[in-house]
Amino acid sequence: MTTPARGAAVSPPGRPYGYVGPPEPRQAVVAGTEGEMIRRAAALDAWTAGQDGEETFTFVVGPDGLPRPAPRRSEHVVCAGGGELLGAGEVTLRRTGGGRRADEASNQSTGYRPDPDPWPAVAPALDRAGVARPGGFTHPLVFRRRERCRENDVVREGVFVCVFCDADIPAAWNLGSPPS
Repeated sequence: MTTPARGAAVSPPGRPYGYVGPPEPRQAVVAGTEGEMIRRAAALDAWTAGQDGEETFTFVVGPDGLPRPAPRRSEHVVCAGGGELLGAGEVTLRRTGGGRRADEASNQSTGYRPDPDPWPAVAPALDRAGVARPGGFTHPLVFRRRERCRENDVVREGVFVCVFCDADIPAAWNLGSPPS
């Protein structure tokens, strides 16, 4: 069994991720419905104007490095306009006296299934949006495709073994194309 160190980056940081999820969400992509492109803190303030407490959003970081939030449970592929991205997940924002703060951030995206390594793309995107942030994903997920049974999985507790077919799960990210 191959087990990388917990939190170790196993893919090159900053690499683009393509959509690898089911076809139905991709069919919902309509030009002009992408997540709101946030170039600076004022744009995030305007986009979240009605938010008083804590709220969780879907987000992507586009190839341009800009964050694009969308309402929670929005499909990442729709938020990304169907294209590649540098990071995806969910972020919980809280309004504070000093601006916005990300209390939680994850790479949870079943459509793109990025490794935890996109944090170097996510961190500056949150900085650009004026969001105080943690030093990394607070809930990182490790996604892999099991080669033997062709199923997708979330690696749990650092055990890189399939619970269905008992085969090793690759240590390196292997979701570069949709499963067949």
